[in-house]
Amino acid sequence: MTARHLSPAVAFAVAAAGIGLFSIMDAFMKSLVLAVGVYNALFWRTMISSGLGAMAWRAGGAGRPSSRAIRLHLLRGAITAAMALLFFWGLGRVPMAQAIALSYIAPLLALLLGALFLHERVGPRVVVASVAALAGVGIIMVGQSRAALGPAAFEGAIAILASAVLYAINLVVARLQSQAARPGEIAFFQSTIVTLILACAAPWLAVLPPPGEWPKIVIGAFLATASLYLLAWAYAHGEAGYLATTEYTSFVYAAVLGWLVFGESVSPFTLAGAAVIVAACLYAARRRDIAQSAIEAAA
Repeated sequence: MTARHLSPAVAFAVAAAGIGLFSIMDAFMKSLVLAVGVYNALFWRTMISSGLGAMAWRAGGAGRPSSRAIRLHLLRGAITAAMALLFFWGLGRVPMAQAIALSYIAPLLALLLGALFLHERVGPRVVVASVAALAGVGIIMVGQSRAALGPAAFEGAIAILASAVLYAINLVVARLQSQAARPGEIAFFQSTIVTLILACAAPWLAVLPPPGEWPKIVIGAFLATASLYLLAWAYAHGEAGYLATTEYTSFVYAAVLGWLVFGESVSPFTLAGAAVIVAACLYAARRRDIAQSAIEAAA
């Protein structure tokens, strides 16, 4: 099946599956961050992901990357390293559902950046949606202050918001990257570049995790690689702003996993804030030509 004949719904479903795997990986990573710290959790996971990515790249033919693809790999790898450190550091300090809800500003920012850099069509309603989304973030932060989670939780929330800004940029770069390279190549280079960046601090920060943590690291690496592969394929066949809405499925995963694994409850403020942000993003993304735009972008 060629890209020209693919329905936008197929790309959407594949992206949603990728988000599902990534959400489950978040639970493994939170456990690892609490056990060995954010640096070692991310460093060892990405190192294993590099090996898995190499196998995926080899299975796909392992052709020589173009100079444009290499530039995009380096750019996205650098963005991803900073984004992941901020997100997982914050995730270790706030409930999973709250962290995911705060990260939902990324799809809205991706719409704005997609219009600016990819010339994707976005209507004036994005301005209204932006204000509403900020109000949703405010609701979540008010709930956090009332829950008296402490200064560490506030710092974690700020880190997650900063990570969301980088993630929005990452979504746009992913769209460009998926047009210049195959999914296997993307999975390999992103994990490898992130690992090399983190390795710069290895002489001072790297510590071998306890034996009992290695299964989590391996599973986390597998989930991250599979998720990246699926998302790379989806973004090669759909519009960035359109596919970004699949992010919203992760809230259900975060709420359930946070409750089952970490005993976290979801506050009414988090639910209300997430609902406002999601509604704002869907309002901004809803336009008559969105399906046609996705088809044209994939063709």
